[in-house]
Amino acid sequence: MTLSVDLFYSFRSPYSYLALPRTMQLVADYDLTVNLRPVYPLAVRVPGFFKKTNPKFARYVMLDASRVAQKENIPFRFPRPDPIVQDMTTLEVAAHQPYIHRLTRLGAAAQIEGKSLPFTYAIARVLWDGSIAGWPEGDHLAKAAAAAGFDLAAMDAAIAADPDRYEKIIAGNEHDHDKSGHWGVPTFVFENEPFFGQDRIDLLVWRMESKGLTRMK
Repeated sequence: MTLSVDLFYSFRSPYSYLALPRTMQLVADYDLTVNLRPVYPLAVRVPGFFKKTNPKFARYVMLDASRVAQKENIPFRFPRPDPIVQDMTTLEVAAHQPYIHRLTRLGAAAQIEGKSLPFTYAIARVLWDGSIAGWPEGDHLAKAAAAAGFDLAAMDAAIAADPDRYEKIIAGNEHDHDKSGHWGVPTFVFENEPFFGQDRIDLLVWRMESKGLTRMK
């Protein structure tokens, strides 16, 4: 019996990106479906989030994510530009957020097709693997989408024609994420039990094995 797990994912979260290689390996190794469900990052979902948190928070994440990537041998660099338009000196988040809205809606479009995991893995590497500066420019995203079996121009056109359709999907994801018992990303949810962080994948596998998770033959 194929097991299923939800993965709540933010395109701005370094830890979400760092969870993807292991997640892709899981679906290759096990009889498992991972339903990647994009959500907006806390910077958008919770106005003033960064002004309410300890100012050391952002600096620590930058340090820690980089060393996790180094340990796991995952190509990594913080995106240029940042998917969130934010002044990192004042921590002020701009009202207009073209990058994260586009990325998250694209993820929702891929979710509709049942292929959000491979789509997101392809797109995320453009942002995070350090090989590209100016990821929104040129055909970087289009090539990544095509590699995952998508036509980026067609996706953008569909979203522009009916943005509310995709916003409803994102809102539904955020509602279910909130119900799961955790607020952060990446959060895996298996049978209503949340597993927060890329460093909880082993614990997730242990739980799924107790429920009959089997390796692919």
